[in-house]
Amino acid sequence: MNKKVADVLLRKGSNITTVTPDASVLDALRIMADKNIGSVMVMEDGRYLGIMTERDYSRKIILKGKSSTDTKVKDIMTSDFPRVTAADSIDYCMQLMSDRNIRYLPVFEGEQVIGIISINDVVKETILSHEETITQLKDYLHSSM
Repeated sequence: MNKKVADVLLRKGSNITTVTPDASVLDALRIMADKNIGSVMVMEDGRYLGIMTERDYSRKIILKGKSSTDTKVKDIMTSDFPRVTAADSIDYCMQLMSDRNIRYLPVFEGEQVIGIISINDVVKETILSHEETITQLKDYLHSSM
């Protein structure tokens, strides 16, 4: 069974939490804490600019001794995450995340961002897929006895 990004978005929903590039890092962190998420999409006028992650915060603010109040999201966001589409496979996403050592992938339909998937989503979908396969094998074995 070749699961797709579309399956993940169907399961978890495709609501995107966004901030503007000029928002303070602290505001972005508050939103992430409130929603218990590890990243926010950076958007301006409906246009995708990048993603700010917990890793951006720890590496570009904490380690460099910067202020999360005075620093803007656009100064620490990551803008070169590879893009995926709803038709891409979960295997492809896992490979991409592993090769690039990243935890998030923005999902696009043309130039429009339609969601985000995390390494957790990919792992969860893989586990669910294996559980379905095991159930089907058990059913098959029981029916053939």
